[in-house]
Amino acid sequence: MAHDPVLQAIERHMPALERAAGVYVAYSGGLDSTVLLHALATSFSGLVTALHANHGLHDDAELWARHCAELCDQWKVSFRSTRLQLNDTGDGVEAAARSARYHWFETCVEADAVLLMAHHQDDQAETLLLRLLRGAGPQGLGSIPTTRALGHGSLLRPLLDIPRSDLAGYAAQHKLSWIDDPSNTDTRFDRNYLRQEVMPLLAGRWPGYRSTLSRAASQLRELNEHLPGPALPTVHGSLGDPGFQVEDLPREPALAALALRRWLRERSLVAPPAARLSEFLRQVRHGSGARLCGSGWTLERYRAAVYLCPTGLDPAPGILTIQPGQALHWPVMGELALKAEGEDLSQLSLRTRRGGERLAMVDGHHKDLKTVFQDLAIPPWWRSGLPLLVRSSAAGEELLCVAHLLRSPRAVSSGIELVWKSEGIR
Repeated sequence: MAHDPVLQAIERHMPALERAAGVYVAYSGGLDSTVLLHALATSFSGLVTALHANHGLHDDAELWARHCAELCDQWKVSFRSTRLQLNDTGDGVEAAARSARYHWFETCVEADAVLLMAHHQDDQAETLLLRLLRGAGPQGLGSIPTTRALGHGSLLRPLLDIPRSDLAGYAAQHKLSWIDDPSNTDTRFDRNYLRQEVMPLLAGRWPGYRSTLSRAASQLRELNEHLPGPALPTVHGSLGDPGFQVEDLPREPALAALALRRWLRERSLVAPPAARLSEFLRQVRHGSGARLCGSGWTLERYRAAVYLCPTGLDPAPGILTIQPGQALHWPVMGELALKAEGEDLSQLSLRTRRGGERLAMVDGHHKDLKTVFQDLAIPPWWRSGLPLLVRSSAAGEELLCVAHLLRSPRAVSSGIELVWKSEGIR
């Protein structure tokens, strides 16, 4: 058993790490993640991958990325880095950066692998106070969980029970070098103000406040796990979007809010402030069109259900030629393949809606594409990006397939079919 508190904290999770399909570390280059990566590299030599998210928010961001790459090379750690594109949904640049970062992490961590993050006891105490000052409810006051799902893998924070001073001691002992982000001292940001101005005052009066606040957060998390709120059964739309039926929402507004928060949490999505969530639920009760945006996600009502809209639908590709047996990547949907037999197939192509398209029906009539979408219950957010298979000729274009969902009689008789291999929309 190691005597260093950092190594002891990691050893407590060793069985889970040894079973993992892969071990990743979220590595910003700061003190906390540098200590965690060094400790993991010592325990899992050659088996650790560092993930460095470059947000592009500081002039030295590229220098920081090179610093991280050089240390990983020195420690025999695999290194992956990306330059993130931030989309501010109105919650601020910090929320946009967090959303983009976690989305990238999800794409990197394979099934049954684990991503470790270096949050510690000081972070836990700050988070609890911040959420309390913002009026968070029981779920929010549970603060930072030790572990949760992350895409097809999981996220683990092994250092949550130890203070940052232990990490600083480890860094000093091993003579580690790290990046000091100057924005961390900017007290215009709420967390920095707490860290620089408020926490020292608390420490002067209550030296053990970190442990006390962490224990309170832990007790709230345990309560939330045992009393998680009403469950909303998940349904799926015509293209796999997960959602829930409006009629399954509890009639009592407070219970409806608890149920929606639970549904979001089960998908590792952070619920918006209470006022926005309550207004969305009020709109949901009054018909279609209700829409709620969070950090990197959107909920929207369509007909009798509320669905989690996919990301990345736009921009759709232009016109793509396709041959039998060929598979093409289509945004969000995944792979589309063409099955066909018989006649000349050289003039087939895939494109999106332009307006005026009509599909032949078995009764000899034609339906405009808008009506087809309505009959198939295709939500509005999919319609502009859904792939259409068309045949071009001197007489014009003929619509053969609406994605994998519906075919014209000619397509059926010719054995023409689009096959969809889903990417697994969450």
